[in-house]
Parts: sequence; C-alpha cells; structure tokens
Amino acid sequence: MKEFIARHAQGIAGVLSGFDRLVFRGTLRPISYPEGMMGYLSGHSVRLTGFGRHVLQVSERLKQACKAQAKAEGRPVKYLASGAESKEELARGVVERDKIEEGLVCVLSCVETCRTFDVYRNREKRKLELVSRIRKCLFLYQYWMHREFGFLSARIQTWFPFSVQVCLNGREWLARQMDRAGMKYVRQDNCFPWVQDWGRAQRLLGGQLRRNWPKALEPLARALNPVHAQIFGDFPMNYYWTTYQSEWAIDVVFRQAQVLRRLYPRLVHYGMTTLGSTDVLRYLGRAVRQDGEVAKSFRGEVVTDLKWRGRRPRFSKRESSACTGGKKEIHRERNPGGRCGAGWRTCTAVRRFRDEPRSAIWMLWRVWMNKPPWRN
Repeated sequence: MKEFIARHAQGIAGVLSGFDRLVFRGTLRPISYPEGMMGYLSGHSVRLTGFGRHVLQVSERLKQACKAQAKAEGRPVKYLASGAESKEELARGVVERDKIEEGLVCVLSCVETCRTFDVYRNREKRKLELVSRIRKCLFLYQYWMHREFGFLSARIQTWFPFSVQVCLNGREWLARQMDRAGMKYVRQDNCFPWVQDWGRAQRLLGGQLRRNWPKALEPLARALNPVHAQIFGDFPMNYYWTTYQSEWAIDVVFRQAQVLRRLYPRLVHYGMTTLGSTDVLRYLGRAVRQDGEVAKSFRGEVVTDLKWRGRRPRFSKRESSACTGGKKEIHRERNPGGRCGAGWRTCTAVRRFRDEPRSAIWMLWRVWMNKPPWRN
C-alpha cells in the first residue's frame, strides 16, 4: 500500500487511515459460566428449583426499565416480529423524521438466539445442575446519535448473563471530531472526497488508537440496563470488553477521477488473473499446504467471477466469499490488515447475506465515478 501511494503521490489529494467499522462485545465475566452463575445465585439465596422464577423476574425488570427510560425521553419503542428486518433502516428513518442531532433515537426489540443458562436434571447423579445452553430470548436494541461517536447501535440480551454489543462507525466518529475542530469537509456515504486539511484529519483519526474504549463504552452498557446497579448491588461487576469485529481502512483520494478510471480496470484484471485458489483460501482463513497447493482434505469449490453490478471480481468458496466492488469515485479494498482507496480502503468484515444463508468475508473496492471506466 505504501508503494502504491508513493508511486501515485502526485495524483493523490489525501490519505485517511484508521478504523472504520468497530463492533465491541461486553461480557460480565463473573457470571458468564455456570460455576460463576452459581456463585451469584448462592449470594442471592436462590436455589436451582427457583432459578427460572428468579431469572424471569430480573429479566422483566431490565426490559421494563429500558423501555420506561425511552418513553420518558419521548422516544419510540417497537417490537419486531422478525430479526431479519433491517433495524438500522428503521432507526435512520426515525432520525430523519424527528431531526435528531443528539441522544437516544429509538428502542427496538426482537427474539434472537443467545447463550444463556438452564437447569438440567442429571439422572445419573440424581441432582439438578446449572448448564450453559443456546436458546432464544428477547434482545433490546438502542440506537443513538452519540455526542462523540455519532450514529451507533447497542444491544443487550435480556436473559442472564446480559451480554451486550456496541457497533459504531469510525468515519462517523471522524466526522464528529472534524465538526468539533471546525474543519470543513465533504462527506458522501462513508467517504470523504474532500477535506480541508488531510494531515489534521489523519491526526484526529489517529485518536482512535489512544481512546480508552472500556471507559467510553461502559455508559452505553448502563443505558442498556438502567437497573444494573440494583441487580448486582451485592455482587458488583463491570463489563469486560473485547473487539468482535474491526475494519481498518485506508482511503486514498485522487485529485482527478480519470486517473483512477485508468487504474481500476488494471486492478480488476490483476485480481482476476493473479489471485489463485490458494490465495483465496488463505485469505478466507483456510489452511494451505507449504508447497502452495490446495489441501487434499478440501472438498469445496473455489470460484472467481466478474460481477457487472458494482464492477467487481468476486472470489468464493463453499460457505465463504470475498469480492471487490466498484462504486462512484473512491477506490476501497477490504482485507485483513488495512485500508486503501480514493478512497482505497482495506478491512475485514464478517456478515450474513440477506439472500443467501452463509457467512462471508468481503474484499471491497469502490470507485467514485459516474460510469464504468472501460466504457466511453
């Protein structure tokens, strides 16, 4: 990437490098496993015979407190019959409708799969045991226009151990930082085709690496569960935060779109003709033999094809796929380590396709242009 930037330095207006998509997960570690949960129950004098009744009562307190807080702020609360419905689209619609600039946007709820606890009757040992199980429970999603992070989502499972997840956008965060610094910029979707001071913007973006994320995320966890302190008053604990997903992106903005139009077909051709099956498998996390050949144990199929829509080559294997896609005037690429683009951008994303039941890792190239580079 450094070689690419150096080679085309004269035609490049600016470069932005930093986190794009960030997904954090918070875990109450003392009660995240059966033995720890047994300690909580013992501290509250709850027998396993009364486990179901106790956890249902606590769960109901959490749900009612979260919804009451939203209603007190005049924000809508809506139950979704299907978890497949786009929550972000609904939330952004509320932002647009109510002209929300800061604060809670809405609370959405739906039933999804979670890891929680259950009481198991061990016939051999003739006793009840607490076990960890995959079940379904109600999740609460809060959408915010955050003062520092901008538009974000946070969710909590309403059954023990009350795991939480916070998803935010690094470019949204940068836009907020530039607003506070009084910098002028042009934003389109998740890209910045023009920034008043690229160097200063990069220094602001570098603040992501210095941010105390646990300190920043804890208030969001408390907002998800307003009765956390009451539930764990005699058993105090805070969330342990881990990064579930992160996308590091490098945006390279070219001064003239025609320069990128000339480069893009070559990049597509390179991806189609140079990257082989072992490259795709290695990128998608599959083991490859030391001699560079595909492992004999692999029984899937590796496919490389060119999709006209979005102008991208796509690489796929069995249940995973990677693709590159063109869009407008900025070039972006997603891969496991960084970011490039005009903006080039490199990141790793694991997600579900709406129309196909499989996980995917995307390598995305976007190009800002009004028409494909190989057409007049």
